[in-house]
Amino acid sequence: MRELLLTATLFGLLVASPPAMAQHASVPSQVETEGVPPVPEELTRTLARYDSFRSASFAGWSPEDRGILIRTRFGNASQLHRVYHPGSRREQITFFREPVSGRFLPEAEDDSVLLSMSTGGSENNQIYLLDRDDDVLTLLTDGESRNLMGPVTDDGDRLAYTSNRRNGRDTDIYTIDPRDPESNKLVMETDGEYWYASDWSPDQKRLLIGRYVSINEGYLAILDIETGERRDLPLDGEQTYAIGDAAFTPDGQGIYLSTDLDSEFLRLARLDLETEELAWLADDIEWDVEDIEVHRETGRVAFTVNENGVSRLYLLEEDQRREILLPPAILRSLEFSPDGSQLGFTLYRPDAPGDVYTTSVDGGGFVRWTFSETGGLDPEQFIRPMQIEFPSFDGQIIPAYYFQPPTASDDEPAPVLILIHGGPESQYRPYLSGITQYYCNVLGLAVIAPNVRGSRGYGKSYLKLDNAMLRENSVRDIGALLDWIDDQPELDASRVAVSGGSYGGYMVLASLAHYPDRIKAGIDIVGIANFITFLENTADYRRDLRRAEYGDERDPEMRAHFEKINPTSLVDQIDSALLVAHGRNDPRVPFSEAEQIAEKVREDGKPVWTVYAANEGHGFAKKDNADYLRAVQVMFLEKFLLD
Repeated sequence: MRELLLTATLFGLLVASPPAMAQHASVPSQVETEGVPPVPEELTRTLARYDSFRSASFAGWSPEDRGILIRTRFGNASQLHRVYHPGSRREQITFFREPVSGRFLPEAEDDSVLLSMSTGGSENNQIYLLDRDDDVLTLLTDGESRNLMGPVTDDGDRLAYTSNRRNGRDTDIYTIDPRDPESNKLVMETDGEYWYASDWSPDQKRLLIGRYVSINEGYLAILDIETGERRDLPLDGEQTYAIGDAAFTPDGQGIYLSTDLDSEFLRLARLDLETEELAWLADDIEWDVEDIEVHRETGRVAFTVNENGVSRLYLLEEDQRREILLPPAILRSLEFSPDGSQLGFTLYRPDAPGDVYTTSVDGGGFVRWTFSETGGLDPEQFIRPMQIEFPSFDGQIIPAYYFQPPTASDDEPAPVLILIHGGPESQYRPYLSGITQYYCNVLGLAVIAPNVRGSRGYGKSYLKLDNAMLRENSVRDIGALLDWIDDQPELDASRVAVSGGSYGGYMVLASLAHYPDRIKAGIDIVGIANFITFLENTADYRRDLRRAEYGDERDPEMRAHFEKINPTSLVDQIDSALLVAHGRNDPRVPFSEAEQIAEKVREDGKPVWTVYAANEGHGFAKKDNADYLRAVQVMFLEKFLLD
């Protein structure tokens, strides 16, 4: 009888008229879920315009002034394209299933391109040379290890890169002639230290290299390529210091660099290699200097400054500084044209997609090369964030960005989504996000993105306020934000959710545990659930770098502290719904972090949705997976925050 009833039910579903049938979007083939209801087709249609936002990023100037290289996505993964003139059609160069980045090989008459790409989000990047004349792709690395592309000589004959191929842990430095794979040469072997290549000297005999210890500590050195001799370049100061960007001066007798030596911020300086004296070039700017670009023939230096999350662009000629005015935006990928007359870069604005621009160094405004789409939506309707500040438990002022929906009012206060960045030493900076605009304009959510203590951009003292034993103080900053929300008449403090990725995922889980009565739902994307298992299982090449920030789990006192603050130890305090998303190939935060927190919270009787992707790593980079996850996030918030 049961079989007959089931057959009759199925037959009824099959012959039902289309309006009566529930239409659902399919789950991507590499994604598995648990607890997640089917995604209504209507939701995917509503979201489609917001999912269709594109952006383009600058990847370099073409040799011989034949246009520029950009990176954008028109399929499932970002690829490289060439644009010959501002606003002209793009010519797609790469056609891979995985996201790819790269640059033109200097002085290459055939427009050969150096490529970097990994598989399935593993971050084990391989380096290739694409010969565009013959359409031949040549693998330059071993095909297995993690390889990071570094600087290329001006004539394109040598590429410097780092690789952990020797033992999976240490990042050794190699050089190679991209046109001769057999020329690969190990030029510096490392042991427990993270070194990287920064710039070639003008005579191409020396490499400027850097050693990264932590966000607060770094060092520079010069490596003689022929002899292998390393000359360390210590800076004379009272405390340890960080190094930002660095490059040789045009004559090779000095180094331009940014450092926070004896300062709160990364300042621009020039180091004389003969006297080892440091000259400050812009010490009146009390914000971090980020990118430094040097044009060897003209001697011009361009640099950017992160001023409270907004980029400023400066040009230095014969030590005379002038600002090139920008609209409020984030500037990335700064590079001089081959003749030094122009600068190319990407601008990310809160009300427009990331696009590629150039500007003349002599003035004359900006030229926009790419025009990325916004899904047919009117940019004038996009919500622009306000900068706010609020005091935390100890009086520390916490900066944040606040997206206020048009529907928020004293009579109808808006529910709130708190976005917490990762890092932990990252910084939320305003840019256009389709899902954020959907939250505000369609769901009516207020979105607040705090830069809790430990965020970069506000001085090194602020950066250190969450280190090691101070970890939970950043969680208390979220509690202070909840207090601030409670004081705003246009916000509904009884309907608050939190969302974050990576370290931001830890912050989500910790916030749910510490403020269970004040937060209704949490979205944890590739987040840390247990610092001990995270540090023990993260990729070998990352372990010591992360210990410098979070603390060493091998130290008994630190381990005991981790056991106290780990979200997996606080599951019984979590009383909110939880969405966990993770890529199975994540080398940074192991997939096991997602499994253990989801299992523990589910066993404790709380609602848990999980979205796991077999072809992703530290984040969802494939468009089909990312679109699906965004739809699930919307359903999750509608059910647990808005209902």
